[in-house]
Order: sequence, then C-alpha cells, then structure tokens
Amino acid sequence: MWRGLELKLSIIIPTLDDGAALRPLLRQLQGARHAGHELILVDGGSRDDTCEMASSWVDRLLQSPPGRARQMNLGAEAAQGDWLWFLHADSRLPEGWLEVVEAHCHAPHASWAFFKVRLDNPRWPYRLIAWAMSTRACLTRMATGDQAILVRRRRFFEVGGYPDIPLMEDLALSRALRSRKPACLEPPLVTSARRWERQGLVRTVLRMWHLRLAYWLGVSPQRLARRYPPCNSPGTRS
Repeated sequence: MWRGLELKLSIIIPTLDDGAALRPLLRQLQGARHAGHELILVDGGSRDDTCEMASSWVDRLLQSPPGRARQMNLGAEAAQGDWLWFLHADSRLPEGWLEVVEAHCHAPHASWAFFKVRLDNPRWPYRLIAWAMSTRACLTRMATGDQAILVRRRRFFEVGGYPDIPLMEDLALSRALRSRKPACLEPPLVTSARRWERQGLVRTVLRMWHLRLAYWLGVSPQRLARRYPPCNSPGTRS
C-alpha cells in the first residue's frame, strides 16, 4: 500500500500479439508490484508468445474476446484497486512515474488524469505531433489511450466504463469523465511512433483528424473502424 493511505493501484494492460513490445513495460512495472500494487494483463487471443512471456510478470492474466474496450472492462471488473490505470503494451514510463501517480491519487478531489506524451522518434516532426497531442488533450479534456488514462475505480463504473465499440473507446470514456477536470501528468510518457513511421506521417495525421471529426459528427465507430488500418507491435503479424 502507498504510504499514509490505504490506496491500491490496479494497472490494466490489454494485449493482442504484443510480445515483442510488452517485455520492457513489464520490467518497468515490477517496482509497483513490489510496492503492493496490482498488474493485470487481459489478452485478446494472441498467437505469439505474449501470454507465456507475461505470466510470471503479472498478478492476473485474463483471457477475453478481442476488442480493446471489452478487454479493459474485463480487467477493471477483476481489479481490486481503488484506482485503475490503463496502459498500452508499447508504452514506456518516465522516471519517477509511480511518485507522480501516487501524488495525483492522494490529491483532494482527484477524479481522473492522463499523461502528456512524447513519441520514441526524436525527429522534430514527431516532437511536434506529441506536443500537439498533449496540448489538445489538456485543453479539451479528451485523452487517447496512448496517454494512459488513470481514473478512480468508483468513477469509472459510475460512467459505465468503456463503451464496447471497436474504435474511439478512449475518447468516449473521456467525454463521460470530462465534467470533472483531469490532471495532465508529467514527465511525458513515451509511446511508439510506428504508426506514423509505417503509414506515413502526414497521411496518418490527416487520417486521425478525419476519423475524429467523423466521430464527433455522429459516424458510428463500427464504420470508422473499417477505415482505420491496424498497426500491430513490431515482430507480429500484420
């Protein structure tokens, strides 16, 4: 338990063929486990070594039909923590992350938060994209899954958790939570730039703008998902 208060953090990671990307994150999270926190991995039917590799690094390994929203909801239902923290498998945590999370969860009236981000490509266009992502999220109170949404467990279930949709589940949850101001946490969390690298930087930015605009105009997530090409972890099937 965290010092001074009996609070517990449940860290929930949805996976699907993420073995190549996941190992460094699991190593980073072992200190949280040793501090008494909970690490839950929810796999959506991986055909690589994700589950075999992760089994000794997590407290609970759950199986789910594929779908990031349903996987994260299943992890939340199984969680025993006061706070839920949803991480993508390719995330890399900044130094001092546990102290940052602890400080937020202990703050009076804290409800939810997310991290600012930087991409793992150091070139200036990627730094600009990361700055824009972080600034937009803090101004609009709308976070993406790459930003590691942290939410009080009670509040998560009050708003119904993630809607079971194939895309935009992170924005849908943010919209449900945004009546209460989130904290924008720093230092930035590092996330993979591979989508921009593989599918083209400008093309990917324009596609994401188009998809978000269409979502806000009422186009169904099911229809949008058909326009959103997958980008699996390095070394996995495409």
